[in-house]
Amino acid sequence: MEMSLHKPTTRRAARHLVLALAAAQLAAPTRATAQAQAQAQEDLRPPQVVQRSEAIYPPAALAERREASVTLEVTVDTSGRVGDPKVFESGGKEFDDAAMAAVSQWAFTPAEESGKPVAARIRIPFAFRLPPLPPPELATPPGPPATARPPAQGEAGAEHPAVETPAKQEGEELEATVRGRARPRSRGASDYDVTVGQLSLVPRKTAAELLKLAPGILLSNEGGEGHANQVFLRGFDAREGQDVEFSVAGVPANQVGNPHGNGYADLNFIIPEVVSSLRVLEGPYDPRQGNFAVAGSAEYELGFEERGVGLQVGYGSYATRRVLALWGPPGSSSRTFGAAEFYETDGFGKNRDATRGSAIGQYEGHLGETTYRLTLQGYSARWHSAGVIREDDLGAGRKAFFDTYDFGQGGNATRFSVSGEIESRSGSVVYRNQVFAILSGARSRENTTGFLLDVQDPQQTLHTQRGDLIDQSTSATTAGIRGFARTSLDAFGRRHEAELGYFARYDVTDGTQYRIEAATNAPYHVDLDLHSQVADIGIYGDLSLNPLSWLTLRGGARLDLFTFDILNRCAVQSVAHPSLTNPPLDASCLDQESFGAHREPVQPATTSSMAFLPRVSALVTPVAHLTFSGSYGKGVRSIDPQFITQDVKTPFASARSIDLGASYTRDLAGTALALRTGVFETKVDKDLIFSESAGRNVLGGSSTRRGLLAAARLTGGFLDESLNVTLVRATFDDTGLLIPYVPDLVVRSDTSVWRRLPWSPGGVPLVASTGVGVTFVGRRPLPFGDRSDRIVTVDASVSLARRPVRLALTATNLLDAQYRLGEFNYASDFHSQPAPTLVPVRHFTAGAPRQLMLTLEVLLGGGS
Repeated sequence: MEMSLHKPTTRRAARHLVLALAAAQLAAPTRATAQAQAQAQEDLRPPQVVQRSEAIYPPAALAERREASVTLEVTVDTSGRVGDPKVFESGGKEFDDAAMAAVSQWAFTPAEESGKPVAARIRIPFAFRLPPLPPPELATPPGPPATARPPAQGEAGAEHPAVETPAKQEGEELEATVRGRARPRSRGASDYDVTVGQLSLVPRKTAAELLKLAPGILLSNEGGEGHANQVFLRGFDAREGQDVEFSVAGVPANQVGNPHGNGYADLNFIIPEVVSSLRVLEGPYDPRQGNFAVAGSAEYELGFEERGVGLQVGYGSYATRRVLALWGPPGSSSRTFGAAEFYETDGFGKNRDATRGSAIGQYEGHLGETTYRLTLQGYSARWHSAGVIREDDLGAGRKAFFDTYDFGQGGNATRFSVSGEIESRSGSVVYRNQVFAILSGARSRENTTGFLLDVQDPQQTLHTQRGDLIDQSTSATTAGIRGFARTSLDAFGRRHEAELGYFARYDVTDGTQYRIEAATNAPYHVDLDLHSQVADIGIYGDLSLNPLSWLTLRGGARLDLFTFDILNRCAVQSVAHPSLTNPPLDASCLDQESFGAHREPVQPATTSSMAFLPRVSALVTPVAHLTFSGSYGKGVRSIDPQFITQDVKTPFASARSIDLGASYTRDLAGTALALRTGVFETKVDKDLIFSESAGRNVLGGSSTRRGLLAAARLTGGFLDESLNVTLVRATFDDTGLLIPYVPDLVVRSDTSVWRRLPWSPGGVPLVASTGVGVTFVGRRPLPFGDRSDRIVTVDASVSLARRPVRLALTATNLLDAQYRLGEFNYASDFHSQPAPTLVPVRHFTAGAPRQLMLTLEVLLGGGS
């Protein structure tokens, strides 16, 4: 959608106004002398826009590819409120209603005559324009309709994420143009194109928590505030992203070959305030999806809507401090911005302190029909974590709820990336190419079993249990390119679309895993020392066909080539028949085989294989606003490099998924309603299962997930509500047992309400806002037939804004519920018991208590 908005707020516009009482009518300009004009400009000051809500494009008109222009005539009274709106030039009832609903939420500083506020009658034009190149949809895609969201954070003057505002010259009218990219084509009921909008009022500590706006997603974090979030999605325990493909502004976020988990995705570098939109596709149904898209994918797009310079300073519970600087040069698009964040906390309970810094800069420019974008990003963090607590130690009073066994747990992470993108047009063809490079490093130290795994081997020197603290480190360099060519085709009286794209990525990774002795904090054993070079080259084709007025077929195929070049620098860790004269003793990476025969401790391995991934979707629209959909697709996850064997063609695990659903979208007098429901089934041939001894997911057998989902979103002039429910059953194929730790029921509600108050100190309106997020998680299955506790949390915020200042108070876990974020059943020995035992017991990681944060925000230099 392209929408142009002309603001009657300049001095030339003032010559078209007669400032009078509320009943005064708009008069035509008259000719005057230069002196009279100058005097009039000094005496008359037109109203200035300080808050606006952009019009929602009527879904039916969007589906039918209809455009229109509407001009409204309104009165701005002496307090800046809009009244008595009338249609001056009509574009049709549905367009008129959309413009009326939007303008009712506008606010101004009142017009002035000789320095005194007076009422003014003004005209405001709205132009509803469609993008010229993409082919038409047969029905509005499932999800919220195309819309320009209300003011961000309840403030005045917020712009749509794609608004570009040229610099205002004296005597010229100001024009704002929406140029945004075409949204990805819907793949059915499981494809969620989320505009964050006013739901940003709901408290979220990280950008990863925006994922909860899509159904079936639960986030957990047992490794500390700087550690990547554990992601549960539609029956998958994807841990830190191993089964979900993540990208940010087109740059991959999953790490290949990370010893903590292949596909590890740390999203903490994303600053939440610069996320403009998020697409979550639950299932492998789009040919653009690549490696790790087994459960689905999530694509973050970046943008800062305000123009000017902003500063946020926050202080909260447990000495939590956050400073955020943002800027958007006036006259540039919302995709041109800079942001820097600094965060520090002492943490609740023991050993939970964290520090991080992040910076993101992005520039978008235009040269005729060519658009280019440069994105730079840097991030560094360090943290400690408490780990697990045994339930019997809590019950006996030996440990507190927020306690820890091992103060050595924690980690650090760095990530620096650069990407450049160029998009051009030639006739009906759109070309886009992107190049990216990433430098990243991470270290994680976790102890889930205490003193249990350091078993005395016959050839070792005599020792006691030295401790199970696992120290994992990784250093990676990534380079890649991606792009596509997309064209529209006219055939059989209808318009269709075809796209051909490519993807290439090369990762060089060094990963190690050590066991750390508790007494000395020194490594006593090397579990892993791996150098890997992994290449992924893919090509895909995608078609969108409209054979009938009520039927859309989308789909294609993707072909990926994976190549692995691995050097295991600690390939020999045990010998069946060690030398009697030169036993290996306590060495980890051995240079001998049976009976003392010499060999080097390294082992190279190379292999390759190809994955063919078909994807197809059908969308049926029997009546207006209602769409039925069906999707089928195959996803892939490359195998962890440590499992690669020379010339064995098993470098990936695959998943087959099917989805059936229905969606309903409607614009009800300016209020957008979107409903959807669906059922799904996913089969995986090589699943990932959590191992307490490894402290991460390891390869398991095949599994099946079946479930259903329901979602609703209601967006109006003062309310935004998102509600979703997911019910799933995940089982192993061989035993039929439930997969441990996977929630079978997840319910999430996000609500935001904002309103302009009746007071306008100094002529500037006050805007009050509130946001509430509620999460319910059912009892999760645990090993040995047990179940976890339920989880219910409530987060809330309230804010008051008088431009350019905003004050907000947020509360996470508002009811201060004491809940167990993660629960596990396994054996451990933390030296807390009279005698060690191998009997499995309940362990848990503590959920955060109530935390408050007061934030002051100032935005200067932006246009109204």
